[in-house]
Order: sequence, then C-alpha cells, then structure tokens
Amino acid sequence: MKKIGYLSVAAALLWLLAFACSKRFTTDSTNTLARNVTPLDAAPPPATWKEHWFEHNQLLYLRFYDTSDAIYFDNDVDTTIHWPEAYMGQVWDYTKSIYGSFGSDTKLWAIFHAGKYSGGHPSTYFDTSHDLRNVIDVGSSDPEAWTAGTGNDIDLVTHEVGHIVEGASKCIHNSPAFAIWHDSKWMEIYQYDVYAGLGRSADVTRWYNLKVPTTDDFPRAGTHWFRDWFYPLYNGFGKTATLNKFFSLLAQYFPKHTVSNGVFSYPEYTRSMNMGEFVHFWSGAAGADLKQLALQAFGNLDESGNDWTVQLTQAKTDFPNIKYTDFTAQGTLSVNEENSGGASATEGSLKLIDNSYTTKFFHGGFVSPLEATLHFPSSHVLGSYTITSGNDAADRDPKNWQVLGSNNGSTWFVLDTRTNQSFPLRNQTIQYRISNTTAYTYYKLSVSATNGSPDFQASEWRLTEY
Repeated sequence: MKKIGYLSVAAALLWLLAFACSKRFTTDSTNTLARNVTPLDAAPPPATWKEHWFEHNQLLYLRFYDTSDAIYFDNDVDTTIHWPEAYMGQVWDYTKSIYGSFGSDTKLWAIFHAGKYSGGHPSTYFDTSHDLRNVIDVGSSDPEAWTAGTGNDIDLVTHEVGHIVEGASKCIHNSPAFAIWHDSKWMEIYQYDVYAGLGRSADVTRWYNLKVPTTDDFPRAGTHWFRDWFYPLYNGFGKTATLNKFFSLLAQYFPKHTVSNGVFSYPEYTRSMNMGEFVHFWSGAAGADLKQLALQAFGNLDESGNDWTVQLTQAKTDFPNIKYTDFTAQGTLSVNEENSGGASATEGSLKLIDNSYTTKFFHGGFVSPLEATLHFPSSHVLGSYTITSGNDAADRDPKNWQVLGSNNGSTWFVLDTRTNQSFPLRNQTIQYRISNTTAYTYYKLSVSATNGSPDFQASEWRLTEY
C-alpha cells in the first residue's frame, strides 16, 4: 500500500477555483463520452484510463469530473450510480481545507470496480505507478456494488482518502506512525472527523457506535484504540486542529531526506517512529501531556515488548521543540473544602492532581465556591488546563467555574470563566486554552456550580504552559 503526496502554492490557488469551475458529464451504455466542456477545461481528464498496477488491468471510463474530483468506473459498475460525484468532492475539499493541498492537481482521482478487486488502496502523485495522481481505487466482489452510497460504501472510500492524508501531508512522503496504528486506527478518527466536518450527524453517530466497542491485539490484546485513545484525544484536546497539528509537527521535526521518483525529487521520512515518540508528538499536537492517557489505553509496553515510557524520555531529549510542559506536579495543592477523609483519603483532594484519570476528588455538600489552589515555587505562564470528569454521577461534574492567577495569594486575576459546561462521558478530559501571557506563582480553580448535585467531584485538574 503506497501513500504519497506533495504541496504547492499553485495547488492552493487552483483550489480556490473549485466551485467556480465545476464540470459534469455522463457516458452512455457504450461508454461514449458526452462532455460539457468550457474554455476553462484546457486539459480535462482523459476519457479512459488503463490500469497498470498490482493485479489491476481494467480499462476505466470517466464518469464525472470537476476541479475537486475525477470519477472513473470500470465497465461492470452500474452507470446510474451518481453519489460519488458529490460525496468524493466533499470529502476531498474538506480534507484539503484541514491538511493542505496534495500537489498541484486539485483533483482526487476515484476509481470504482464491481465484481472484482474487493477492498481498496490509495496512492498519491509522488507514485509513478499510478501516474502521479492522488488516487483511491476501490472494488467489491459484488457485481451490484456501490448502489447504496451509504454505510460501508462511504466508509471504504473515506478510509482510502485517509491513507493519502497520513502518507502525504505537508508535502512529505511516508507515514512514520503506520507501524504503530497499522492500517485502520488513524482512519477511525479521521473518518469520524470527516463525517462531523461534513455535517453528516447520522454517520457520526453510526461510526461512533461502530468503533467504540472495537478492540485490537496491538500493542496489547484488547486495546480499544478509538474508545481509549483517539476519541478522548480528539474530543478533549482540540479536535480537528489537533489532528492536523500532529502532521505539522512531524513535517517540522521528524527526520527526513530527499528522494526521487525519476520525475522529480521530494522529501521523505527516513524511518518509523517508536511508541514513545508517538506519544510525544501527539502530546505536542494536543498541547498536553498524554502519557497517562496512553498508559491507560496501551499499557507501558509497545508491540515488541519494549517499555515505551523509556522511549518517551528519550524522545523529549531528541525532539525538544515539541512542547507541552505540564507543571501541575510542581505545585502544592490546598482546598477550601476537603473530603471527609482528608486530603490523602481515597477520594481526597490530592487525587485531583495525582495524574490518574481513574481516581477522583469528591466532596459531599459543597458550599459555593469550592476552591482548589496550586502554589508553585517559581512562576509559570498558564496556556491551557484540563479538567477530567469523575467516574459516575454526571450531575456532580463542575458546571460553572473560573481559573484565577496570583503572585501573592491574595490579589487574584481572572484568567478564564466557563459556564454551562458538561462532560458527556465519564473520566472524560476536556482541554481549555486561555489567552494569558503573565507568569503567576498561584493558580486557583473556583467552582461555583455543579450540574445539579449538591456534591462535587472531578478526576483531574492539570495545568500546562502551552
């Protein structure tokens, strides 16, 4: 499976013309081309395209094109199928709006087969085997395939576009994380985001329900990649922007060299990343230390049995520009209302900063405001913070609060105010970024209301410089 790509200023300019230059045409039963061509179509896609890769050797017929996509069917695909014309363009345009263009050709070239080539594969225009085009090539053993345009039909084609993203973002060839997330784990969160970005709420719900129970045997048996890693990371730490930032950080900092495909030269990643680097780069993308989330999702061993926490320590040395400094542990915590068992109790206040998402601070019958204060030996600039909900009783979650800063413990400045907040999931972490450039030695979380209960609980409160 080859996945490659390229980025140019020309591509971005061409993309702006996408909606002004749309062209549509169909073919009749003999595959004779019936075009609607204007002067803007100086070089329309070829009417036919002969496959010459892997076991594929079909003659393909152009069914539709515009500046977003070119759709090709083999001779066995039902020519009354039209859903790919709009859908593939929507997916490709959304993808480019998030991750950038993939070469000077604005189009995605989508090939459909029926009765053969079950499954699919991608390629991008770095690859001469697919004629230097961004391609998805999908097939089905069913001769009546692709008639629905729902469910697995859109899942398969969207999946293959996701491979173009992972292997070609930011004009760099290869996917350093592929050996860790394998064929489909990145695609699961990519597809969730695409469906959300396109406003396909029914598909968002369908996909979520499909992937939450899914388990894999890597890096350990029973791993819930979507439920325990990608969805919490996505939903709690910046969503679409965090997905894109991961690839931006790779392009900036991960080792690469220049190679040639015989037509032009391009940058390519030189190696795969290890699990510690994977956690380090995702932490940088999220702007928060994801070590604990990764430990809960994966355990401490990579797929080869190596302790990735050791790799993570090395990754911080090897890639020092990946920043997400969590300074919570440097502070001393005090609260104005304590658990009945004391700060060190099973649900005492110290559980609020123990860097574990499975413990919590609980206080029964709190009086507003409940205040948790961290005092640091030196000042820090707070750039973001996270709050993690408790394990039960969503009505105990904080609803309204402020975060304040001080340099003397008596004069306080409001840095962030949140109202009507909710945590749909248990032990769910949500990140809150703030506009603050001042360093303080004290930070306070002041909770004025829960979501209905007279009791308060929270699993974690973490402070990060970035």
